[in-house]
Amino acid sequence: MPVLVITGTGTEIGKTVVTAAVAATALAAGRSVAVLKAAQTGVRPDEPGDAQEVARLAGAVTTAEVARYPEPLAPATAARRAGRAPVRPHEVAEAAGKLATEHDLVLVEGAGGLLVRFDAAGGTLADVAGLLDAPVLLVASAGLGTLNTTELTARELRSRGLELPGVVIGSWPGSPDLAARCNLADLPDVAGAPLLGAVPAGAATLPPPAFRSAAPHWLAPRLQGTWDAEAFGRREAP
Repeated sequence: MPVLVITGTGTEIGKTVVTAAVAATALAAGRSVAVLKAAQTGVRPDEPGDAQEVARLAGAVTTAEVARYPEPLAPATAARRAGRAPVRPHEVAEAAGKLATEHDLVLVEGAGGLLVRFDAAGGTLADVAGLLDAPVLLVASAGLGTLNTTELTARELRSRGLELPGVVIGSWPGSPDLAARCNLADLPDVAGAPLLGAVPAGAATLPPPAFRSAAPHWLAPRLQGTWDAEAFGRREAP
């Protein structure tokens, strides 16, 4: 798995923290890692973006962005309003491919969900994954409403012939409600793919050394971690 694309069922659900956990776990296993942000929106040129946040939490990763836009909008909209060239899927794929020649693992983090548009032609992160023939890890929220968005995203991936290795819950609450606990059983069912981890809420506030030490315990062996979905499910069962 030299390139892994990471998307979410929406925005603000923990994609960047999951990306950092995957990166930290791979680094702990002795792999070299690069993190590519396809389109960074909502930050000024002098501000750290999502790739830099991954590096802060995970450690010695190579970071790169294809494009950056100042307004916190979908990439196509942000590019248009800024009067700048949009991101094209082939540019993201080319950047990832180059990084893959120099690293054991390249993590390509999207913006928002799978079908958020990069350009006026309708290019998306799904197109990037298709060009790379790369698996797509899906980050989902824990609570009510997540089943619908997870199933829709999984169906779109399957319709495009893209591999969905599994789902990671981006922010598992300290006191999960009934819906969240039931979703541990229902998410794999609607996704047609296993749960591959659950990152605790507030993980990004941990000191980086603590984050790096804990990250493998949040992710399943498929992602080189030690998290056990069955044991977690029994512990959190309603």
